[in-house]
Amino acid sequence: MCRQFTIASAPWREDAAMEDEHARTIRQLTGVWRLLSSEFRTSNGDVLYPLGEDAVGQAIFTESGYMSGQLMRQNRPLFASGDQASGTDAEFRAAMQGYIAYYGPCEVDVDSKTITTAVEGSLFPGWVGGKQLRYYELYDDQLVLRTPPIRYGDIEITGVLTWERR
Repeated sequence: MCRQFTIASAPWREDAAMEDEHARTIRQLTGVWRLLSSEFRTSNGDVLYPLGEDAVGQAIFTESGYMSGQLMRQNRPLFASGDQASGTDAEFRAAMQGYIAYYGPCEVDVDSKTITTAVEGSLFPGWVGGKQLRYYELYDDQLVLRTPPIRYGDIEITGVLTWERR
């Protein structure tokens, strides 16, 4: 079943103006995006790179309202056996810690500039069946996605992903 990107209601706007803005945003968002940077900014001003400063990734947004995102640490260690089913615990751990992937239908709210994905599948099982919220900024052929603040021990971190249209 194809789903269209949906728009959250905003009663103070005229429907036609909302649809025009929504349609323009969807046109800008639709396509394939290449990761330029993946960083987490802390509440005390530090910048962390959980997938390395040279992480790679791809995000795809479809006109029918679905997204898929994948990010990866470069140069993850190969499995010594060469067999995907025969890795050691350490090899599986390194593979999973170096990769993020999820997909599902999206809702774009142009008023709050958010994209909410209803996660249908994810490498991290805890996301399946839940929602992932991202704040977006679109600039020509660049897309910036920010996570809401995430509690990380004694500090808060915010993920900032910068993408370029392919």
